[in-house]
Amino acid sequence: MRATGYYTHALCAKHDMGEGHPECPQRLGAIWDRLLATGVADALRVHEAPAADQPDLRRAHDGLLLSSLEALCQQVADGREAGGPAHLAIDADTAVNAYTWQAALRAAGAVVAATDAVLDGQLENAFCAVRPPGHHACRSQAMGFCVINNVAVAALHALEARGLERVAIVDFDVHHGNGTQDIVAGDDRILMVGFFQHPLYPYCGTEPAASNVLNLPVPAYTRGPAIRDLIEAHWMPRLEAFAPQLILISAGFDAHRDDGLGQLGLVEEDYAWITRRLKELAGRHASGRIVSALEGGYHLPALARSVEAHVRVLADL
Repeated sequence: MRATGYYTHALCAKHDMGEGHPECPQRLGAIWDRLLATGVADALRVHEAPAADQPDLRRAHDGLLLSSLEALCQQVADGREAGGPAHLAIDADTAVNAYTWQAALRAAGAVVAATDAVLDGQLENAFCAVRPPGHHACRSQAMGFCVINNVAVAALHALEARGLERVAIVDFDVHHGNGTQDIVAGDDRILMVGFFQHPLYPYCGTEPAASNVLNLPVPAYTRGPAIRDLIEAHWMPRLEAFAPQLILISAGFDAHRDDGLGQLGLVEEDYAWITRRLKELAGRHASGRIVSALEGGYHLPALARSVEAHVRVLADL
């Protein structure tokens, strides 16, 4: 029986943006501790993420961005030897340290490797516990805690290196996946669907989008039942008609009611319900193939419980 994979790497916990930053290394430890304590980890096939290669990265990102990010991280590493700063800022919310570039390579590499494993039939589906996250990373700009757009890299790998014709990207982070939209808009081989709180960073997603992008902005304090109704009414018909051969999930858990970076009202069972609906869809059209990659989620107990609920459904537990 095909299993659920779990992709991560120790370098993903080395990336750090400074004391008190919500996108902190402890996020990955909280998730794994919860999966261990609940026994879910026992059902997973754990894999060490490889580094993404340049051809995969360059399908989604400009070469100048990639070289600039690598050089910036090297600048931090070189400066630390001379007593320089531990971090350098990309924007007001996003910084790099000496390990960020290597962590970003492993984060993107995890999602690519998981995609290969499900396409090769080695796994039915997979969850990638990686950071830095990716869905705000645009083709030529890193921003919003994100460095490389992990899901976009994997989607283009599946299409251009593995020969798929249709890939769906589902984004349930509380923030609009503007970077993913920037990369995939107008590519009719990809259908991107998402809901997100609006107004909220990055303060976009309500304007008319390309025909292959379905955005569902919702106001603050929207709760799970209303989100489920929107998914049934809007996501599911589009996804069914598209008949994806692979579903990639930008799995942000900051729409949870306990998360302070948003004001939506989802709970663990809502994430389980969304995952079940996507798994049913994947069973009909994609031979069950789903690859999920961690995006947001900053209240550590709520994040850990929500990932557990998500992974339990993926693994049929």
